[in-house]
Amino acid sequence: MKKSLIPLTLGGLGIGTTEFVMMGLLPDIAKDFQISIPVAGHLISAYALGVVIGAPLLVALSSNIAPKKILLSLMAMFTIFNALSAFAPNNTFLLIARLLSGLPHGAFFGVGSVVASRLADNGKKAQAISVMFAGLTIANLLTVPLGTFIGHTYSWRFTFGIVAIIGLTTLVFIQLWLPKMPVNRAGNIKTELQFFKKTEAWLIILITAIGTGGLFAWISYIAPLMTEVSLFGANQVPYILILAGAGMVVGNIIGGKLADKINPVKACVALLTAMTISLIITFFISENQILSLLLTFIIGALSMAIAAPIQILMISTAKDAEMLGASVTQAAFNIGNALGAFFGGLPIAAGLGYTSPAIVGAIMAFLGVIFAWLLIKKQNAATSEQSIPIEGSLLPN
Repeated sequence: MKKSLIPLTLGGLGIGTTEFVMMGLLPDIAKDFQISIPVAGHLISAYALGVVIGAPLLVALSSNIAPKKILLSLMAMFTIFNALSAFAPNNTFLLIARLLSGLPHGAFFGVGSVVASRLADNGKKAQAISVMFAGLTIANLLTVPLGTFIGHTYSWRFTFGIVAIIGLTTLVFIQLWLPKMPVNRAGNIKTELQFFKKTEAWLIILITAIGTGGLFAWISYIAPLMTEVSLFGANQVPYILILAGAGMVVGNIIGGKLADKINPVKACVALLTAMTISLIITFFISENQILSLLLTFIIGALSMAIAAPIQILMISTAKDAEMLGASVTQAAFNIGNALGAFFGGLPIAAGLGYTSPAIVGAIMAFLGVIFAWLLIKKQNAATSEQSIPIEGSLLPN
């Protein structure tokens, strides 16, 4: 691993921890502030909303600033608002702090993806991006379970304090190890926004928001699936989530290598197809504990394997607006999180059981496959148009 990529990995670790640890801390926060768990659940929505708002906005506002300074500013914002979360006197204050701490999330990954691709060796751009996302996978494997344990055993405030310490450490390493890079901007914000007039841009957003939403339809309800259908004990669920996290670590490595070897959009087709099949199998075999655990690892791997291919696909498509495009991808991931959880909950509410979200997830992942195929057709059509010679050029001089 290049030393210059380590600050990006650390940033991913901090961001992944604060995003996913909240699910495990909800009962403790609800008890502390004397609110219901559904009300405390708004803290998750507030963070996701911050990501969606902040991803394109902060990148647009900082597009004339050198990448290193942008990342320092984003991580400083992240650190401050997570530190404030640790001292929140009431739920309203924490809700606002969570919204504000979510603002730099997508922008950091968006700018970080472009920086990682510039630091990469030839032919290894996707692998360099996967090194950044490794922080996110390590969070799910280690710091999220650890933060949940600390929150349960001592106080949820200590968990946010740890996140702030990770943020401070990231700031130090960005300053020390990340090289200075020039502002690489061909136009202005007005010209960059022209990117959203491209059909390709919206297809990638749909692949991300709908296709990866299939994962969130499944994982949002993994606890009742494992306890009510697979018949694991409630005390075993944290270990099952660690297994999913281990799958994400492996999948992140595979996805980076895959996207460097084949066309990223074809990698998306392959991975989303595999996810569709895996979720359908999950629907039928969840009563078998061993197979259920195996599929948990596999789906975890597939969910993270797609991160680098989608990001490199957006960067290559959003020419002259790479940072804006890459940050929008992160916003789309969070939209997928919200959509997957919402649609996955509908069949449960209708009384169809805890395996039903897997079918919803399979449908969403398959829609992602369709959008990816439409993108391939669009790319092939554009290539064909470029290869057609101008009629006049065939005439002799």
